Amino acid sequence: MKKSRKIALHFEIDKLTNSIQNTFSGDSFPTDVSRLAKTDLKLVTKKNGWAFNWKTELDDNTKEVYKLTITNNPNIIQGLLSLTIEPDHVYMDLLESAPFNRGRNKIYEGVPGNLVAYACKISYQNGFDGYLSFTAKTKLIDHYIKTLDAYHFGGHLMIINTIAANKLIDKYFKSI
Repeated sequence: MKKSRKIALHFEIDKLTNSIQNTFSGDSFPTDVSRLAKTDLKLVTKKNGWAFNWKTELDDNTKEVYKLTITNNPNIIQGLLSLTIEPDHVYMDLLESAPFNRGRNKIYEGVPGNLVAYACKISYQNGFDGYLSFTAKTKLIDHYIKTLDAYHFGGHLMIINTIAANKLIDKYFKSI
């Protein structure tokens, strides 16, 4: 069996919001997280500005792939998340904000935080007490410690424990 290489994630937590927040108006919008479907793949291509090959993630039977959308607007994907359910925790393989939610002129803030909180929620649903791990780029390790209360386990490995998971879940989902 081929062992997949761990990708060092480089998402930035721009703001921890209660949902996602429009950067221009300040309005917050409730969100939904649901499974990415094969029919969604035409929306999340490199041609459309997405950095990763989400078809590869979706085709990998060991991974669960989710999309973040604004409630009642399921056709515009705000961000994507790929997870692997490990024996004792959830591993976050990839996380990406939509191209229009990155950089100085992004439309919505809070997308990465929302998706990390959802990953913690999945961890609880699998009996792992919110534990989540991911591989970080070196330059973002301190950022994840400060913004997510993540623990630097060594090398590039980051861990979100129960206490940090609860803070994120409470912020975005109010209950487990």
